[in-house]
Amino acid sequence: MAFKVGVGRSNFAALRRAGNYYVDKTELMYELIKETDNEVTLFTRPRRFGKTLMLSMMEYFFDIRKDSQELFEGLQITKHRAFCEKWQNQYPVLFISLKDIEAETFQDAYALLKVRLADVCKEYSDLKDNDNVNQYDAEIFVRLEAQTSTAADVKNSLKTIMRMMHAAYGKEVIVLIDEYDVPLATASEKDAAGNPFYHPMLNMMKGMIGMALKDNQFLKFAVVTGCLRIAKESIFTGTNNFAPYSVLDDDFSQYFGFSDREVAQLLSAADREDKADVIREWYNGYVFGNSYVYCPWDVMNYISALTKRKNAKPKNYWKNTSHNEILLSFITRTEFLVSRKFEILMNGGTIIQTISDELTYDILHSSEDHLWSVLLMTGYLTKSDVEEEGETVSLRIPNREIASIFEDTVVTYFRNTIDNNMQKSMMDAFWNGDEKTISRILSDLLWKTISYHDYHEDYYHAFLAGVFVGLGYEVESNKEKGLGRPDILLLDQKNRRAVIIEAKKSDLESHMEAVCDDAICQIITRKYAEGLHGYEQILCYGISFFQKQAKAKQLLPLAAKL
Repeated sequence: MAFKVGVGRSNFAALRRAGNYYVDKTELMYELIKETDNEVTLFTRPRRFGKTLMLSMMEYFFDIRKDSQELFEGLQITKHRAFCEKWQNQYPVLFISLKDIEAETFQDAYALLKVRLADVCKEYSDLKDNDNVNQYDAEIFVRLEAQTSTAADVKNSLKTIMRMMHAAYGKEVIVLIDEYDVPLATASEKDAAGNPFYHPMLNMMKGMIGMALKDNQFLKFAVVTGCLRIAKESIFTGTNNFAPYSVLDDDFSQYFGFSDREVAQLLSAADREDKADVIREWYNGYVFGNSYVYCPWDVMNYISALTKRKNAKPKNYWKNTSHNEILLSFITRTEFLVSRKFEILMNGGTIIQTISDELTYDILHSSEDHLWSVLLMTGYLTKSDVEEEGETVSLRIPNREIASIFEDTVVTYFRNTIDNNMQKSMMDAFWNGDEKTISRILSDLLWKTISYHDYHEDYYHAFLAGVFVGLGYEVESNKEKGLGRPDILLLDQKNRRAVIIEAKKSDLESHMEAVCDDAICQIITRKYAEGLHGYEQILCYGISFFQKQAKAKQLLPLAAKL
């Protein structure tokens, strides 16, 4: 069979029937049932780590309404014959995903929740006509299906459907809830009027999930997934045999994400083994419990690209699937003084922090420890090593893809927060040839921003490009001019003047002036000013950088008539 990747497919049956490559995680079901006695299991992992596909796989395996033997043919779970005979297609299954319940107001979020419940009811529409189902439950079911339900109907919805399933099939119900915390995550943010709607949404979710999972005689067992474990809100309070497994836990750590072996098998099937190092650099590096794993979403996207273009370049597939506001909110919290820690992380280092896997969305920003915990649980950071245990954890950025998100976020923050008056003073100094003021302001700005790439020359070039944004000038970076490319070319077309900047990194503070001279020499020998026809004033500067210090030196002004 030809190799095919189903990017974005989270429906297990659709993936298998289409002949898409499937990384076999079916053994989780055997381990979950045979080695635990969990009534409710909560798996918390970052988005795009296969949680929805996992629950879909479980739905098709357990659901009494399906015949899934062909779908599971050749997969690991079929080796456990007695287990399959006892469990496969033997129980009613209630599967609901809450991942799309995202809105800017409670009213809109509540409306989306009702739509989602209506969709679930349509999938089980035959229940309302079953002779064994209670008449009043059927009436509630009809209201849920028609989206005319009351708040009480919604809060009791899952338990009502479970009771109807139990009546229809004479068996306890398996409940699968995907991304249970998405409605709460969205509600913890402020609406357009500046008001959070966390507590009304929490009250609704408490009722709906709590009633379904707590002291429910119709429940066989439940598996719930999300990004964070919600503590103190009582959603799971009172639930018997409740077992949470986060990125810090060893148990089940191998079932979310791809291992080295699984990625090697995938690359072999795709005939792209030569890309193993690239995929490892960009998409590996996550540590869940005692397992090192790759992000499945990224691996599948990149391998899909490789099947179309053999030399496709890796890129950031993560940034369009997750909310990066948490990084910006962290950087802007001046009271936490986290800039130095971010610099360490972005330069490939590790930091040690106290981590909690029990968090509440309404107080996520109340402490620095909470924010580091969120970055860990949502995949922006990872543990440094599988051997680490306890609440104190060494954290690092997992791979090149996430590092690029950190860098982009820092640049965005710097551009949005630079002092306009300082910017104007700096620009006046450039036009007036005031080397000391240029040096002082650039050094001040370096101290205010976060440095990365360990002060590599590329970092300083990006820093300079950001400094000139929003000033009303045309800014070119590394464009062809003369016999080479100046680092920065600033054009003031209105006044027919330009600034050419060549920037270099100095290895020692004492060498900064000499490095400026080297930069000026490069401007002259490579004739960077050539091609600027019609500009009456061209100012050229060599700028040297050493860590968070800058020194500017001007070439004698050119009265250009070129």
